[in-house]
Amino acid sequence: MKKFNIRKVLDGLKEQASSSVSSGQSGAPENNLMHETLQSENFQLCKTVRHGFPYQPSSMAHDPVQKILAIGTQSGALRLFGRPGVECYCQHESGAAVISLQFLINEGALVSALADDSVHLWNLRQRRPAILHSLKFNRERITFVHLPFQSKWLYIGTEKGNIHIVNVESFTLSGYVIMWNKAIELSSKAHPGPVVHISDNPMDEGKLIIGYEAGIVVLWDLKSKKADYRYTYDEAIHSVAWHHEGKQFICSHSDGTLTIWNIKGQGKPFQTITPHGKQPKDGKKPEPCKPILKVEYKTTRLGDPFMILSGGLSYDTVGRRPCLTVMHGKSTAVLEMDYPIVDFLTLCETPYSNDFQEPYAVVVLLEKDLVVIDLAQNGYPIFENPYPLTIHESPVTCCEYFADCPVDLIPALYSVGSRQKRQGYSKKEWPISGGNWGLGTQSYPEIIITGHADGTVKFWDASAIMLQVLYKLKTAKVFEKSRNNKEDKQNTEIVDEDPFAIQIMAWCPESRMLCVAGVSANLIIYRFSRQEITTEVVQLLEVRLQYEVNDMESPPEGGGGGDRDLPTPGAASPSPQTTGPPTHPSTSSNSSDGVRDNVPCLKVRSTPLKQSSGYQVELVVQLVWVSGEPPQQITSLALNSSYGLIVFGNSNGLAVVDYLQKTVLLNLGTVELYGSNDPYQRQARSPRKTRQPAGGLCDINEGSASEDRCKSPTSVLASNHQQFYNGGGGRGAKMSRKLSLPTELKPDLVLLSVCPPRGANPLDHRDNSFSRSRSSSVTSIDKEAREAITSFHFCETFARKGDSAITPCLYVGTSLGTVLAVALNLPPAGEQRLLQPVIVLPSGTLARLKGSILRMAFLDNTGTFLPPAFETWYEPNAAGADSEERDKARKRRPVSVSPSTSQELQESQYAVVCSEKQAKVIALPSQNCIFKHSITETSFVLRADVVQMNIGNCVACFCANGHIMTLSLPGLRPLLDVNYLPLTDMRIARTFCFTNLGQAMYLTSPTEIQRITYSQETCENLQEMLGELFTPVETPEAPNRGFFKGLFGGGATSLDREELFGETQAGKASRGLAQHIPGPQGLEGMKGAASGVVADLARARIALDERGQKLGELDERTAAMLASADSFGKHAHDMMLKCKDKKWYQF
Repeated sequence: MKKFNIRKVLDGLKEQASSSVSSGQSGAPENNLMHETLQSENFQLCKTVRHGFPYQPSSMAHDPVQKILAIGTQSGALRLFGRPGVECYCQHESGAAVISLQFLINEGALVSALADDSVHLWNLRQRRPAILHSLKFNRERITFVHLPFQSKWLYIGTEKGNIHIVNVESFTLSGYVIMWNKAIELSSKAHPGPVVHISDNPMDEGKLIIGYEAGIVVLWDLKSKKADYRYTYDEAIHSVAWHHEGKQFICSHSDGTLTIWNIKGQGKPFQTITPHGKQPKDGKKPEPCKPILKVEYKTTRLGDPFMILSGGLSYDTVGRRPCLTVMHGKSTAVLEMDYPIVDFLTLCETPYSNDFQEPYAVVVLLEKDLVVIDLAQNGYPIFENPYPLTIHESPVTCCEYFADCPVDLIPALYSVGSRQKRQGYSKKEWPISGGNWGLGTQSYPEIIITGHADGTVKFWDASAIMLQVLYKLKTAKVFEKSRNNKEDKQNTEIVDEDPFAIQIMAWCPESRMLCVAGVSANLIIYRFSRQEITTEVVQLLEVRLQYEVNDMESPPEGGGGGDRDLPTPGAASPSPQTTGPPTHPSTSSNSSDGVRDNVPCLKVRSTPLKQSSGYQVELVVQLVWVSGEPPQQITSLALNSSYGLIVFGNSNGLAVVDYLQKTVLLNLGTVELYGSNDPYQRQARSPRKTRQPAGGLCDINEGSASEDRCKSPTSVLASNHQQFYNGGGGRGAKMSRKLSLPTELKPDLVLLSVCPPRGANPLDHRDNSFSRSRSSSVTSIDKEAREAITSFHFCETFARKGDSAITPCLYVGTSLGTVLAVALNLPPAGEQRLLQPVIVLPSGTLARLKGSILRMAFLDNTGTFLPPAFETWYEPNAAGADSEERDKARKRRPVSVSPSTSQELQESQYAVVCSEKQAKVIALPSQNCIFKHSITETSFVLRADVVQMNIGNCVACFCANGHIMTLSLPGLRPLLDVNYLPLTDMRIARTFCFTNLGQAMYLTSPTEIQRITYSQETCENLQEMLGELFTPVETPEAPNRGFFKGLFGGGATSLDREELFGETQAGKASRGLAQHIPGPQGLEGMKGAASGVVADLARARIALDERGQKLGELDERTAAMLASADSFGKHAHDMMLKCKDKKWYQF
């Protein structure tokens, strides 16, 4: 039969393309009947939400009225948190570190100061905050920023020691400047250093306290423009805090001391405290301690004040964890933290600094965590954190994303996960409770699964753009903890670090079966159960998976394994290369010359294993050392709950395991899958002669030719599951593999070159150096000798060309772009399934593509997606009547497609195959290629998935050059192509996932998940789905000054800053000092974010509400003053009446 290859299928020419194909091959005319519903307008790419802990945090701020928290990072990111589920992510374009944040309290705005000496004003009254104004300083470096409550004048301290004042409304500089030399005058001969603190006196807005790093504090009178007092100490200052009455302030110093000063006593501090210093008996100064980086001084109406500080530990506490110290009265509590403290804030009942603060909690920002401490309860317990900030608890090594899951799945996982929660948290509600949830229209359940370096697997509820941990599974419990025995370690482990790390996960949401593959060449199969059980003996299978073509001709020198027999295809019982489950103690053996053989990498525990409700171990499969060779890491994995099978592969071959009967059904080298139809002339080679280093991220050859740069590694990133380790190894050497990526790459390079897993492409064994170029088109015989398995797909389809009936099959994709079929002959469901053998038979080659195979899927003759057969979940530990229900449920799901046996000219199914370079649609059973599309010529695909959208199916691809693309099915028309994300980090490649309904995700930093959508519908609804940060809240009433303070003075005095700092009195600022940069929409930022009549009315209503609030406050103050005057007049009249008739001598 003559075969045509269609090179391009252009948009709008599908019918023409189909007719041109039909002339040359049978089975194509029905393509005209397949109407593709998805069009380009159904796709749009945008970020939706970011979850996780802010990576490398640098600053923090809190709005006590709105009750929202802001965190800035070293990469210029802003993360805003309200009540659980209300989160927001923003990014400064410059990417400079955020050094300070200041809320305009209860105004819906935030000021950020960056390390590039720019200051920005963010509008938080819109669902996606935007910058309204920016100010870039040219001559001076910003070191400190302070914005008084209910003031529009921002104080900015600089490295030179000067203070500049900015009008927040117009973002212009005032001509009023406090110069450092005028502030200190003759009190110091040297420069006082940068400004480390600015704040106004709580009782007198006209007095400003300025802290200089060298140890000088100045009390500046804003009206008279001179220093009232200066306070000098011989140790550097880190922070300053006021007592609320404005008569005292406290400084923290670099020698671990706190000094308390009276504002009118300049000479010496009123009191000096060394919280963690040992007090000598002879009255000398205590030994110096580590610097106290920050102190806060908070008062209470009924009890002792709180002094809260970070740092200050003595130098002899080596190895002690970072601490937060809470001093309250005579008690001192030292609270140890897991990570270094970046910043902390005390949450108080009032936003007014001139009132008793009444602190109730402390928010502590750590390098990798956020902790909130309850100050009101004894022992200072922490609040249970409701945000999803524990993604990075152990480094994430792989991810999977599932949309539109069964509706009962999330409640089931939550019910077993709720029993894992820790005890001892504060009983109070989470104090950061601002904002409102969005009105989400997405109702389908979504689940994200993350695998971690310590062997844990976490299930997350990701529905409606929120994230909440559901359940945590610890896979390392299955294995015995490694002892510090060098000899034992040498025998078992093939990885130096994180031997339990998760590499690949396969999950069936309907049956809840889970299979995880670890870096130590091990597999664990789990069943979900609501009942606790104790497993006396963990079922174990050991598999010898080895590739030695020349074993049949010349036995290898030394060691066992030379008499290995090739397995018979379709063998029903375990081949000689496997040991069955009963032999739990491993049959490990060392030959006389010390070559390790039949040794697993990890030791399965021999003691009974108590398994709580949730996921429980069904079977453990381990690859073993073969004749001194360590097992290759698993590169691909698939599970089918209906068939009761799992299949896994690596660079040597594949193995099919029946987890119901606990047997290995098939154990073949990749070459043996081809049988006599192997298209490649392979060089016979023993792996012992070519010990290779572990696959790792290669150095990039900057001088390589352009044609080499656009070639793809043949088995790189197969299904996104390979590990990118750096390692080395000669014969017998232990490999070093590390999971805690990222590996930073040079951003200017278009393409990276990645070495495949160890042994997938044999390298020159003489120097063990990494090859500089990789190409899927290289015809190296040496390379083809090790063809890795890169993907699997279980399906009910046609096993061979021209078959008339569909049967259960397994399709296998390899690193050389070959798709092979394996037929599965399953016994009847029920009891027979557990007794009769499953017959597995390789059936030949389906197709060949450029690059390694990444994804396979099947469509019926109408273009509808055919999901693999599955079994519905049942309780595995049920008894009595429940067990009868279980037996009924254990029947395989019927296949929806049942083609007639007389179909000779009409195709019944279509196989969709996607590789690193191409996508093909192949008609079955004729196996004719009806559509073909070249995805990329200059790069390669990292991740590809066949996904279901609301109105059709498509292929979604993510390329190494950063492009995200979608192709229609079955026509493979390009529908979306966006240059989204240049691949600068292998973490993104390892964790990128597409899922149904236009959702995708990846790990954007070691601690954060970024979710994106490529659905136009979701993009349009996103604004409604996002939460609101700002909600109209009435500002608390100012503290009552009392009658006598109002009459005779002594209360807080206000200052007309407008008159003082305005252009009339202060003049204009120097032109070259700072440059004003309007935001994307300037003052119209809010209007741009929410345009239309409704938004205008809403803004007008908010403005009227605020105006009404202010008028109401003014009215109340007027009424209070009137009542006070009436009272005074009454008292005066009574006094006059008493004294009216008295003589002078009667007084």
